[in-house]
Amino acid sequence: MKGDVRSRGELLRIRGRSVAWVPPLLLLAGITLIDFNTAGEFRMITWVVLVPGIAAAICGVRGTAVFAVLALLTYLLADTSYPNRYQSGLPDFLLVGIGGVLAVLACAVRVRGERKMLHMRDVADTTRRTVLRPLPSDWAGLEHAAVYLSSDVDARVGGDFYDIQPGPHGTRVLVGDVQGKGLGAVETAAALLGTFREAGYHEPDLRTVADRLETRMLRHRGHIKALGRGDEEHRFATAVLLGFPDDVPDAVDVIVFGHDPPLIVGPDGVRQLPAGEGLPLGLAELAADGPPPVRRVPLAAAETLLLTTDGVTEARDAEGLFYPLAAEVTDAVAADPRTAEPRRLVDLVRDGTLRHCGGRLADDTTVFAVRRPARQQLGDPAGKGRLQS
Repeated sequence: MKGDVRSRGELLRIRGRSVAWVPPLLLLAGITLIDFNTAGEFRMITWVVLVPGIAAAICGVRGTAVFAVLALLTYLLADTSYPNRYQSGLPDFLLVGIGGVLAVLACAVRVRGERKMLHMRDVADTTRRTVLRPLPSDWAGLEHAAVYLSSDVDARVGGDFYDIQPGPHGTRVLVGDVQGKGLGAVETAAALLGTFREAGYHEPDLRTVADRLETRMLRHRGHIKALGRGDEEHRFATAVLLGFPDDVPDAVDVIVFGHDPPLIVGPDGVRQLPAGEGLPLGLAELAADGPPPVRRVPLAAAETLLLTTDGVTEARDAEGLFYPLAAEVTDAVAADPRTAEPRRLVDLVRDGTLRHCGGRLADDTTVFAVRRPARQQLGDPAGKGRLQS
């Protein structure tokens, strides 16, 4: 079901009042007027059987029942208003009556299905809020913005994940993408985020946080294998782990696990970090050089780290061309340096991705932007205050 049930309900309201009854009422009145103003040989009143059918599609069960009764009464009134030779008679009366009953039953089935779908949407939204917890705008003293778009409109949740974790050793950020789709990917994302939230808070060394994530991935895969879900036991995740140390306000520590490296976007332009040597989480045993290194990258005032998942980098247009992320961001910043602000940057990439692929996302899509406030980079102690959770 492509449309949202709630959205359709809102379209049938004006100033908070339902107007779903208007179309079937206008149809009933129109059929009746046409029937009374045409020659007797041309009987149109039987068409009132359409009225409860229309009501069944947009009204509730009670409203549909009301229109079924109105259609039947209108038929009786119109049919008895003509001489006997123009009456439609009992067969058409039965047609209108049976049509009304069937319309009420169809409406009941439709309403039940919509309620079930709304319940499933609520479950999916709750799951998404649990995995991707809402982040306050000033969380951990960082300016950030994020948008998540699921490729499955009905599921509304997938394997992309992100979070910010403040702690006594600085603030850590994790953005990643679990290979595959479905509930298995959601499980893996939840497992990694749970570990990140604990390790990111307690561990003083960012490399240790990375090791804990790799260990958690292996443990999770072992659990999946023990459950006999062989199709998921080789699952892995690409990710970028960031560390914002309190004592170094003009730099950020970066560990890349097989993910596209971040773009650093500032008023003066865009620069891309070199691709990391690290393998995705869950594949560390294949690495000859051990875990991926921690890179300390200079981060000037007003520069924003932009991280995206495959839904952006692999978005294709009708000709099969990939979305030119870096080029589009570069042009936008050149035209307006304020585009480097996290919220503006996220909106730009989201809109550009959807426009490029015509709204047909082939994969879950996450756009995440984060930077230190200018006061922190200038050494203002007031900028160091952060919530901890």
